[in-house]
Amino acid sequence: MLRALIFDFNGIIVDDEPIHFELFRRVLGEEGIELTEENYYARYLGFDDRGAFSAAYRENGRSLEESLLTRLIGRKAVYYQSAIQNKVTIFPGVEKLITALAPALPLAVASGALRQEIETILTTAALLKHFSVIISAEDVNHGKPEPEIFLKALAALNAQAKNGDHITAADCLVVEDSKEGIRGARRAGMKCLAVSNSHPAELLREANAVVTSLEEVDLSLLEKLCA
Repeated sequence: MLRALIFDFNGIIVDDEPIHFELFRRVLGEEGIELTEENYYARYLGFDDRGAFSAAYRENGRSLEESLLTRLIGRKAVYYQSAIQNKVTIFPGVEKLITALAPALPLAVASGALRQEIETILTTAALLKHFSVIISAEDVNHGKPEPEIFLKALAALNAQAKNGDHITAADCLVVEDSKEGIRGARRAGMKCLAVSNSHPAELLREANAVVTSLEEVDLSLLEKLCA
């Protein structure tokens, strides 16, 4: 039975994966590491900043100390705040769906993005008020495809539940766009709806269902996935 919905952020709510690619390429280029668009979408898209920078250094045979990793993440965050001042695009169907679901279900965001990035964009889009829980990169030790971020979102939802009404993992549906996110959700014991915003549908087969846009989604469909 569907009792809570957990959204990824980048590539699901906000159409900013091209921005993230350009900023990863910029920061890594400043460090002498080349990142191609093909490699980003094939290998790094589902990672948070920590995971993506770590993978890039590892795959280029370079060590990465924690102090440098922190500086790389901070530099990219500064570039991102500048980039989103110019334009923020919310995916079609997102505002309508979230507004319709919020009165019926508790909603959460579980994302490898930084909290400031998530809250800034949700505020700009007038959607922040609909989410009772936000779990961001700062809240977890292990990013997707590990299940930690989804389990923390569930724990936070349960902490807010009225009358001790306990939500189980099986009661949760995750909305994702990446292979890593789908695997993390399934490892957490949750159902997953994938949206082919960032990958073709054939690469998202581990999800319980795949749609091309959230414009196709309503409460009835989501309930069927968790029936």
